[in-house]
Amino acid sequence: MVLKSRGHKFARYADDMVILCRSRRSAQRILKSITRFIESRLLLRVNKEKSKVCHIREVKFLGYSFYKYKGEGRLRINPKSVEKMKAKIKKLTSRSNGWGNTRRKEALRQYITGWVQYFKLADMNNLLLRVDEWFRRRIRMVIWKQWKRIKTKLTNLIKLGVKKSKAWEWANTRKSYWRVAGSYILSTAITNDRLRKAGYVFLSDYYRKVRIVN
Repeated sequence: MVLKSRGHKFARYADDMVILCRSRRSAQRILKSITRFIESRLLLRVNKEKSKVCHIREVKFLGYSFYKYKGEGRLRINPKSVEKMKAKIKKLTSRSNGWGNTRRKEALRQYITGWVQYFKLADMNNLLLRVDEWFRRRIRMVIWKQWKRIKTKLTNLIKLGVKKSKAWEWANTRKSYWRVAGSYILSTAITNDRLRKAGYVFLSDYYRKVRIVN
């Protein structure tokens, strides 16, 4: 109510708050004023280390970052939020958890749809396209590992349209799982559409769907 009565624009969630000011001097004055009010009137403690005056580009709020485009304030994803998302996907696509494909797909679907819903206000289409390339490579690596034996790799590659001579070459390769997963041969055998039909959800696809609906 104090901020509204003074005409300040702000955003608040639980004990996190961002107050927008026209100048650094104004921001410093408001920080002192609001800190004094919270501690003397409300008898609460303000975290001095986390409370600071900074440019809007340096602000991180609930996983979001901010920027200006053609004079308009816009939202993007904070890099740390992207790192956490990729770490989670890496964990969900790890074969060490002992999950089968059905459980893995469902866990990925739940996480991806929830994450995109939370950050849907941000401009992130280009970001998600890049993340999806890495994500699909993770999936292809899991599939390649599951095939294990040379005979299985050979049979499956041929079924997916790879010529026998080329399939034999790749079935016998000593390249790492990650290198094979990023190869032309596997991306053309295990195509993006085949992964979609198999039940995998991609971040950029779901983001576009959410943006159209809203």
